[in-house]
Amino acid sequence: MTTTELWNNDLDIPPVEVVEREAETFTEQNEITVAAKKKILFVASEAAPFISTGGLAEVIGSLSKAVAKNDAFDVRVILPLYQDVRKEFRKDFRFIGNLYVQLSWRNQYCGIFEYKSEGVTYYFVDNEYYFKRPGCYGYYDDGERFAFFCRGVMEILGFIGFYPDILHCHDWQAALAAIYLKTIYCNRAEYRNIRAVFTIHNIEYQGQYSLEILEDLFGISYHFRNLVEYDRCINLMKGALECCEAITTVSPSYAEEIKQPQFGRGLDPIIRRNEGKLRGILNGIDPEFYDPGTDPSLFANYDADHPQNKAVCKEELQKMLGLPVKPDTPIIAMISRLVSHKGLDLVKEVIEQALRQNIQFILLGTGDSTYENFFTDLARRYQGKVVTIISFNSDLSRKIYSGADIFLMPSKSEPCGLSQMIASRYGAVALVRETGGLKDSITPYGAGGNGFTFHSYNAHDMLYVICEAIGVYRMKDEWSALVKKAMETDFSWSTSAKYYEGLFLSLLK
Repeated sequence: MTTTELWNNDLDIPPVEVVEREAETFTEQNEITVAAKKKILFVASEAAPFISTGGLAEVIGSLSKAVAKNDAFDVRVILPLYQDVRKEFRKDFRFIGNLYVQLSWRNQYCGIFEYKSEGVTYYFVDNEYYFKRPGCYGYYDDGERFAFFCRGVMEILGFIGFYPDILHCHDWQAALAAIYLKTIYCNRAEYRNIRAVFTIHNIEYQGQYSLEILEDLFGISYHFRNLVEYDRCINLMKGALECCEAITTVSPSYAEEIKQPQFGRGLDPIIRRNEGKLRGILNGIDPEFYDPGTDPSLFANYDADHPQNKAVCKEELQKMLGLPVKPDTPIIAMISRLVSHKGLDLVKEVIEQALRQNIQFILLGTGDSTYENFFTDLARRYQGKVVTIISFNSDLSRKIYSGADIFLMPSKSEPCGLSQMIASRYGAVALVRETGGLKDSITPYGAGGNGFTFHSYNAHDMLYVICEAIGVYRMKDEWSALVKKAMETDFSWSTSAKYYEGLFLSLLK
């Protein structure tokens, strides 16, 4: 994979080598003093390893650390202090003070906790009324909760004496931080030069509310309603797109797709109007966190140069799940939310045809009851060939990645996807549909790539490629070379972080 495939190369972010050269010059000239560093603040609703519901948390946790490795940047992250933040980290948080945050007619307590790790400073916004609840999302007052969080972000900057050069907001929950910056705070001298970047992780979730609560709930004057109004309601993501200086999304292909009605979820006209600000930068994974050479969840450890123990992982996985131990039978695995846009309707249509061959199929996930029931029944009818686990289980998922031969991910839409990268890292060759980040990260075997792909959203096209993959699996030397190539593909943040650094520097010139 070339570096130009990782982003929209026709836009004005400097190339990686230019970013590296500018950063080196910058740090030399300024002797890397704290005051000289470019200040970056990530605003997000979750981050690994503290609390995670999906890919957003992994991105915040990994990207912030990757950028912090560059001494030219002072990187900080601000998050809500949820009840479910992991206790092993929470016990080391340092309380640094509190203030009161005005949200329309409300005046709410806001505690501030600090934690430092791997060059990143984390701040946690504490308010038990809003955040002492299980989980992160899904409450009737989510709009108010994240409005408080975003308004708190803006107030905390003065309290901690940190006015960032770049305010990098992620998804709709953080959109109001960019909106508040360009409305309520735009005339304050300390905030005037802050540049806002907004990242779309999934355009499906936009933060939509009635216009009637613009002033009463969000505390935004009707004078600014044109920024957030869309389709006769408040749309917080739309507001952030209008207010920020740059828009990013999580893969180059997804950046192109969301300009189209079938992917834009109604926001495609806004995306097209702002496409001059839009960049697509492929997400990465943390190669140290996902390392089959050291992962304690695995039955045995291995790497690309010494892959022998992957066979041990496969054998032990078959034993654990009650499958016949057949080293020459390929295991096809899916680890997914069981929802329609993950391509499960394609799998339903042809899985029984695929099972006529000598394969085993493992599915792990939870979601819509229709799919849960179908795959549970499939396992009942094909005992010894199919195992369905209706669960979210991180430890088991790693065992499946390590024991599987082929990883199936036939999504109808996929902004980036991390599972195909993790699977490749563990030597489970990815078989994906060419959409979003799947297209940008997995290239077809026939063209010398690192996996298998199909283009049309068609069940029999998918089945054809499954059969192709099984055929290559029978050719042991070719398969071993393909597994090695998949495992050695660089999915780390090192290159992608450089493009973010280039974007930040370009905004500050």
